[in-house]
Amino acid sequence: MSEKTIPILPCRSIQPVLDFYTALGFEVTFQQRSPNPYAVVARGGIELHFFGTRQYEPAESISTCYVVTDDVDRLYDAFRAGLKAAFGRIPTRGLPRIGPLKDTSHGMRQFLMTDPGGNCIRVGQQTSEDPHHRPAPKETFAKALHMASLFADSKDDPTGAAKIIDRALRLENERPTRVELFRLLVLRADISERLGDRTAATTALDRAAALHLTPEERESVHDDAERLEDLRDQGR
Repeated sequence: MSEKTIPILPCRSIQPVLDFYTALGFEVTFQQRSPNPYAVVARGGIELHFFGTRQYEPAESISTCYVVTDDVDRLYDAFRAGLKAAFGRIPTRGLPRIGPLKDTSHGMRQFLMTDPGGNCIRVGQQTSEDPHHRPAPKETFAKALHMASLFADSKDDPTGAAKIIDRALRLENERPTRVELFRLLVLRADISERLGDRTAATTALDRAAALHLTPEERESVHDDAERLEDLRDQGR
């Protein structure tokens, strides 16, 4: 026997969703306009179905699905390139948007993207045989980064994530390493963008960009540095 699971996701209007996925390199393999709007897109082994409904608010959507790949970095680069070519920039907030590529505490390297219909597509590659969340780090700033990332992405609570980072950065008796500070500031800027606070985002980005990292340190924050550039492009 051979089985295949295909998500069927909602949207208010089919065409903006199809434009988004074709920018990512998908092919529209089926489209029906009546009696009910319906469409199918495919790229390699990824197949997504969509149905249109007017009684739907994309900004309030909680629909999601997970795409598992064996080369998440390649897909991430391809999707970013497609979005930049289509939109002239890489959208990091609002609809549509694409989030940062990062290693999670549950053994996946992943990124999240949200289409014009408000559907969150999680794309990830397994990096560990253990699917359970690792215990939170005990060191102050590593723990703050860990918890803030969970609040921002898994819990979708950017306000809570911002409070965690701000509390850590206000400590007077402890100081983060340059790498920890860089990562915290980039995440704080990302969260500020999601909250619509461009001033706070710019302040955090400027502080992060002003840090002098060694080549080894910069290599260790490659994903965060890429996110910094995305966020700076978004503000221009």
